[in-house]
Amino acid sequence: MEKQTVTIYDVAREAAVSMATVSRVVNGNPNVKPATRKKVLEVIDRLDYRPNAVARGLASKKTTTVGVIIPDVTNAYFASLARGIDDIAMMYKYNIILTNSDENGGKEVQVLNTLMAKQVDGIIFMGNRVTPELREEFKRSKAPIVLAGSVDAEKSQPSVNIDYVAAVAEAVKNLIDHGNQKIAFVSGPMDEAINHDYRLKGYKKALKDAGLTYDEKLVFETDYTYKAGQALEPALTAAGATAAFVGDDELAAGVMNGLTDAKIDVPGDFEVITSNDTKLTELVRPKMSSITQPLYDIGAVAMRLLTKLMNNETVEENTVILPYGLMKRSSTK
Repeated sequence: MEKQTVTIYDVAREAAVSMATVSRVVNGNPNVKPATRKKVLEVIDRLDYRPNAVARGLASKKTTTVGVIIPDVTNAYFASLARGIDDIAMMYKYNIILTNSDENGGKEVQVLNTLMAKQVDGIIFMGNRVTPELREEFKRSKAPIVLAGSVDAEKSQPSVNIDYVAAVAEAVKNLIDHGNQKIAFVSGPMDEAINHDYRLKGYKKALKDAGLTYDEKLVFETDYTYKAGQALEPALTAAGATAAFVGDDELAAGVMNGLTDAKIDVPGDFEVITSNDTKLTELVRPKMSSITQPLYDIGAVAMRLLTKLMNNETVEENTVILPYGLMKRSSTK
């Protein structure tokens, strides 16, 4: 006799909730009380209800699916990481669900819930900040979560990065060695740990080591966009800066072109060094000097670390720091 197909109606009846609630749980809608979600998922598990291919692994408790949360799918930095993640995922026969969180804290919590409701076996999070709300969700997650190219000052999650403090310090020292006394620090929002607790720390360290005074007037907080960088020229000139360290390649391209439009010669009158060494550094003129990061490797190592955690293998080191370099091109002397 053929086994009868379990329907959404059966799940709703067993869990004593409406079909709409079951549907919300299955589709990862955040408007479900945690206790209700738990109850519905238990019934789904027990009845072996398979809403579609996504849930086919519920019986074995494994879906061989990994969720990847990316803040901006159009940013070359995150796109390069995603390639590394994807290749290793394929090697270990995992499917990927890629979600875009628009660098929006509320949306990050929502996509995280969506992925959990899809019963993913693990999650790779790439975001510019780990908010307290997000940290709470991380704690609730049964699936392991690895941060790739994202910093968590509390080190509560496994992560793969470079030493951002040392890298920025070395980049800024390079500008100081070229005789620059007033170096601008241009970055995205300062409430992001990567900017405030890492990059700015590296910048301050380089100044201190060289006996230069830190001046807040040389710190520019803006958006990670080309337009934002382009608009900075008058402020950089007014501050008397002769060089800049920039925390994002697209932003740096904007800074450089804004200077060039104002007839300021790069690198003759103003040097620019950027931080991610994405393809953009080679596409602009002059080509941009940059901190180099093994972007593909950060993604690949994060995915490999996740496979170990998903299979309960022992992990020697939860925080993986990969080597960085400094690529000198034509935007510095």
